[in-house]
Amino acid sequence: MTSESVQPVSGPSRRTVVAAVGAAGLAVALTACGSEDEPSTGSALAKTSDIPEGGGKVFSDEKVVVSQPTAGEYKAFSTICTHQNCPMTDLKEDTLSCACHGSQFSVLDGSVKKGPATQALAAKEISVSGDSIALA
Repeated sequence: MTSESVQPVSGPSRRTVVAAVGAAGLAVALTACGSEDEPSTGSALAKTSDIPEGGGKVFSDEKVVVSQPTAGEYKAFSTICTHQNCPMTDLKEDTLSCACHGSQFSVLDGSVKKGPATQALAAKEISVSGDSIALA
């Protein structure tokens, strides 16, 4: 008969447990803030009645302006100035102005009304369902 020494079976080391918990926590944190800079899609931005005909409304968190050029027609554009990427929130009637360098844009078609910007605002896709407007 041979004599075998019985070795106690040990669990994971403290270092392994701490590393695993840290990795899991990091994954949760990255998942929670990973889409913070991206606008949400599919969620309602506004009711159609919130957008004035011949004007628009800025949604700063989504970096978008929604306009109603003619009754029942809705368009959306980025609120990031095409001159030097400054965010814009100053909307008066149908004109979105950049506080950084004074460029002005039409929210009805995205065109440049006043430079130094030379490129129109980027169009954004929206969907209108009933009286609800959402980013597509």
